[in-house]
Amino acid sequence: MLNKKYDLVIIGGGATGSGIALDATLRGLKVLLVEKNDFAEGTSSRSTKLVHGGVRYLEKAVKKLDYSQYSLVKEGLKERYRLLQNASHLAQPITLVTPIYSWFEIPYMYIGLALYDLISGKRRLGRSQIVSKDEIIRIFPSVKKEGLRGGVRYYDGAFNDARMALALLQSASEKGCCVKNHTEVVGFTYNDKKISAIKLEDKKNYEFYEVHADCVINATGPFSDIVRRLDDENCKKMVEVSSGIHIVIDKKFLPNSEGIMIPKTEDGRVLFMLPYLDKCLVGTTDEVASLEEHPSVSQKDIEYLLRHIEIYFDAKVTKDDILSSWSGLRPLIVSNTNASTEELVREHVILKSKSGLISIIGGKWTSYRKMAEEVVDYALKLKKWKNLHTCQTKEYKLVGSRVNLFDIKEKLDKLLIEAEVKYHLLKTYGDRALDVARYIDKYGAKKLHMDYPYVEAEIYYGVAEEFVVKPLDFLVRRLGFALIDSSAAMECLESVTLIFKDLFNWSDSEYLLEIEQAKKHLSGAI
Repeated sequence: MLNKKYDLVIIGGGATGSGIALDATLRGLKVLLVEKNDFAEGTSSRSTKLVHGGVRYLEKAVKKLDYSQYSLVKEGLKERYRLLQNASHLAQPITLVTPIYSWFEIPYMYIGLALYDLISGKRRLGRSQIVSKDEIIRIFPSVKKEGLRGGVRYYDGAFNDARMALALLQSASEKGCCVKNHTEVVGFTYNDKKISAIKLEDKKNYEFYEVHADCVINATGPFSDIVRRLDDENCKKMVEVSSGIHIVIDKKFLPNSEGIMIPKTEDGRVLFMLPYLDKCLVGTTDEVASLEEHPSVSQKDIEYLLRHIEIYFDAKVTKDDILSSWSGLRPLIVSNTNASTEELVREHVILKSKSGLISIIGGKWTSYRKMAEEVVDYALKLKKWKNLHTCQTKEYKLVGSRVNLFDIKEKLDKLLIEAEVKYHLLKTYGDRALDVARYIDKYGAKKLHMDYPYVEAEIYYGVAEEFVVKPLDFLVRRLGFALIDSSAAMECLESVTLIFKDLFNWSDSEYLLEIEQAKKHLSGAI
C-alpha cells in the first residue's frame, strides 16, 4: 500500500463505509477502505438486528403531518426490501407482535400498521393483522395476561448486522477494493490547502505510512466529528449520540420465531424481544449517551430492561439469566439542541470541508445502500471522474447469497458433519458454507465449546477469507458468539487465541497481551 494512489479513500468500516466501498468499486473507482478497529466493531454490530422502515416514525408523520418523517419511512421500506433480496442468507422477514391492554388501542395500532403495509406497496413482506388474546397467549405463554385484550402482528426484517458489513466488504474486495482493518487515520497531508493524502497507522504492526488520495470520505458514524476535527479543529458539531442497550437471555423466554414489540414504555422508548442466533435479544434505543469506543451497559440499564420485562411478562427474568449485554451508539444529526435524542430524525447529511473532506453523517442500517449511492454521486460531481458506471447496487447480490441455499444444503447433507454444525454453516456463511466445510475437512470438526455448533476450523477460514486478525474479531463479529454468551466465549478464549498465536507467530508476551485485552472486553464492554 505504501505510496499508492487511490481515487477514493473511505474512513470507517461500518454499515455506511462498507456500502460506499462496494458502490464506488462497482462504478470503476480505485478504492481503499480503512477502519481503526475491526470492521463493524462499533455501532454496526450492536444494532437491534432489525431492517425496518420505522413504524414509530410513521406515527409521528401522521400526528405531526411531518413529511420528512414520512419520507424516511417510505425510503426505509424500499431499502428494507432491497437488503432482504441482496443478502438473503443474512436477512429474512420477521413477524412482530404487540400485546395490547386497551380496547381503543387495537384499531389505532392496526390502522397505523395497515398504512405501513400500504406504503410498502409491492415490497410488502406480509399483511398486518389483529391477533386475539388467546392467540397471543398461545404464542407467548409467559406474556402478562391480566388485562390483555388482544394485539396486532406486523412484518419487518431481521438480519445479522456484523456479517452484513463483512459481506459488503468481501463483495467489494473481490472486485478490487483494498480493505484494511486495525488501521487508523492519524492525520492528513495537504497540497494547496486541499487534502492530497492520508496518514495511517497500522495498529497490528505499529507502522506509519501515507497513502495518496484524490478524494476522502469520512463515514465513521458516531465518530464523524472527531475525524472532521482532525481536518478542521474549528468545525461545527454535527453529531448527537444516543445508545441502544441490549441484553441476551435464553430462548426459553421467547420459544418461537416471532418477536414482541412494545411501542411505548414508561419513558416513551420502544422495547423489543427478538429471536437472535437461537437466543432471545431484549433491547431498546434512544437513551442520551456520551461518545465511547466500547460503551458498556450499566446496572441501571439492565435494571430498566428487567423491570420492563416484568411489566409485560409473567416470567421472572433475573440478572443471573443474562448471557450477554452490549450497547451501541446511534449517530443522530444535531438539529435542535433542546430536542431529546428520540425526537431527532435519523436522516443523513453530506458535508464537504474547505479542504475537500466529504463527511456523511446520520442514517441507519436499513438505508446504508441509499446513503452510499448518494455520497458517491456527490463525490462524482465534485471530482468529475471519467468513464464510470452508474450505481450498480440496487440488485447486486452480495457474497454468500448468490447460489440457492437449498442446493448448498443438499450438498452439505452429504458430508459427515454434525447436523447442528451444518445448520450453523448455512445460516452464517450462506453459499460459502461448502468452502468452510473444506476447512473442516482439513483441520477437523473440533468444537470451540461443547454447547455451541462453532468449530475451530472456522478460525482458519476467518483468517484466510474474512479479514480476521484478532480473537475478538472472530468471536464477537464473525460468529456473534460473545454477543449471545460472553461467559461461554470467555471459556474458549485461550484455546482460540493459541490458534491465532500459531497462525501469526505471536511471541508469548503478545499472546498474553491479546488474552488480557480480550478478557477485558468480554467481562465488560464487548
